[in-house]
Amino acid sequence: MFLQRLKASRIAFVVVVLMATVVVAVVQRSATTSAQGDSSNWQTIAEQRGLTEADIRAAMMTYTPSGVMDEYLMFASGGHSGQVLVIGMPSMRLLRTIGVFTPEPWQGWGYGAGNDILAVGNPEGRALSWADTHHPSLSETNGDYDGQWLFIGDKANGRVAVIDLRDFETKQIVANPLFNNDHGGTFVTPNSEYIIEGGQYSMPIGGGYDSIDNYADTYRGIITLWKFDRDAGRIDTEQSFAIELPPYWQDLCDAGKLASDGWLFCNSINTEMATGGIELGNPPFEAGASRNATDYLHIINWRAAEAVFQEGATETINGMEVISLDTAIERDLLFFAPEPRSPHGVDVFPTGEFLVAAGKLDPHVTIYSFQRILDAIAAGTTETDVFGVPVLPLESVMEAQVELGLGPLHTQFDGQGYAYTSLFLDSAVARWSIGAEGYRPQDGWTLQGKIPVQYNVGHIATVEGDTVNPDGGFLVALNKWSVDRFTSTGPLMPQNLQLIDITQTADQLQLLYDLPITGAEPHYAQIIRADKLQPWLVYPEVGWNPETQSVDPNAVTPGTEGVTRDGNTVTVRMTAIRSHYTPERVEIREGDHVIWSITNLEQSPDATHGFAIPHHNINLSLEPGESQTVEFDATGPGTFSYYCTEFCSALHLEMTGYLIIQPAE
Repeated sequence: MFLQRLKASRIAFVVVVLMATVVVAVVQRSATTSAQGDSSNWQTIAEQRGLTEADIRAAMMTYTPSGVMDEYLMFASGGHSGQVLVIGMPSMRLLRTIGVFTPEPWQGWGYGAGNDILAVGNPEGRALSWADTHHPSLSETNGDYDGQWLFIGDKANGRVAVIDLRDFETKQIVANPLFNNDHGGTFVTPNSEYIIEGGQYSMPIGGGYDSIDNYADTYRGIITLWKFDRDAGRIDTEQSFAIELPPYWQDLCDAGKLASDGWLFCNSINTEMATGGIELGNPPFEAGASRNATDYLHIINWRAAEAVFQEGATETINGMEVISLDTAIERDLLFFAPEPRSPHGVDVFPTGEFLVAAGKLDPHVTIYSFQRILDAIAAGTTETDVFGVPVLPLESVMEAQVELGLGPLHTQFDGQGYAYTSLFLDSAVARWSIGAEGYRPQDGWTLQGKIPVQYNVGHIATVEGDTVNPDGGFLVALNKWSVDRFTSTGPLMPQNLQLIDITQTADQLQLLYDLPITGAEPHYAQIIRADKLQPWLVYPEVGWNPETQSVDPNAVTPGTEGVTRDGNTVTVRMTAIRSHYTPERVEIREGDHVIWSITNLEQSPDATHGFAIPHHNINLSLEPGESQTVEFDATGPGTFSYYCTEFCSALHLEMTGYLIIQPAE
């Protein structure tokens, strides 16, 4: 598909022709000798910089002239920043940071806008100001990205957020009332019916206290299925539910599709139920949680679980409906299969016929047949884990194993019959053929080749590589280390995202571009064709409230501006347009409660205005047509010059005004 579009694109065709010309010229070294020493000549520049033929090809594959748009967008988790990164491909330009779980001042997120959304996730009495975003997930229709919504989880605090891709802004945050961490989320079912959030470290459900000495009895795992209401664009907590699991550490999850639609799959680690305590002379977690030869792949029938939830066969914990472990076993909702030791990733094939798991301490990837899983469930098994969960024999469900290298983690697909797996310890990405009908049966299940990356790769992402229709073309390696890759700026070094061309044969896979990322540790990414997205350039109507995606009842129209008082409550109604606010003077008294509504009247793309009040922690970004309302208390007298924080016009510095707060006496 990628190559077909490449040939169909006039611009891409010109690039291919130019690239061929460049390669021939470099090889022949026969360009005009009179240009030697001329820095305007590309050959001289290449020689001066020591660029090889491969370097020039990489540059031409990624160079995107000013005004030319990227063909793809990558949504990458922002890790410790608590945000999401939007990166264009193949240019690898950082286009946007989306404020999600943490304040982001450029967007005014948490500084007047989105305050109520951010506060939802705060534990009682404790305000959270950081998060650890891990796994972004684009909404899907029939197993394909539809470009409408983006979901992201916060591992540190057990939260899930909803982002509307019409304006790339966060609309909802929900906090899990059962667990205070997650890792196996967020992943969506093929029509975005549910957002899957798997827990990570076992605990008493609800987060209450119990001694770790009671680990096997009272500590549990959890998987939550958040119901997504597409019409409302929000998670419906009343229609969401969770399933209790044994106290293993559930890791990453993936939803079945096509052949396996209605099922979901999760890794687990620490089936040993190690409880640590190195300071007490116990084995440390890293040893205690990796003693078993295998761990358990969790196989969950979520459609059947949905029916159990709708029947009411649940118990309520902290206001959420939970299917107990006993019910999950009794109703055939949960099965296990052995998987490689210390796994970190389960990925469903595009057709849904197979799924692959990799263990960090096993050089193989293990491929499971979904039909074999169904057959094994139908045949029954007498083997269970210590909690009574049926364990399907590995030989009954396994389709194949492929030896790839050291530290296999995550797998993606290219739609051309190949799979790609990151190798953490090898610092490489392996390409292997899928030897099944509809893929590349002539090649068998075999390793095709590897490409080194720098360094310690975690997740990888191919273009639409976890949908029913992978696009191929490019792969991005999300590497944890970048030592010796970039100019040093001190001991704290950036993460390194590397763009790889996968259109060539296995021995010709080419690294094209290094992208240092700071302020974040990207854990996972998804890449979508840009033409699937339909973002607004301006809001649909003047007075638009981004939180409700409708005209705000407090929106201010020209002629209705002003300051009014009702007791100690002062209402300010303001408009903003190049290059002034109306009103430009606001006089109030110490002790007043202020409700300040401001509307950007602009309807031209990129005509954003800011609004900041010194010493009050207020800063808004008002995109064209947007309306926002902030509230604060005038706690002390003073003179404060509010001003526009976005350089909006030649008279930007004149876009200001005065908030004058009189002493109470």
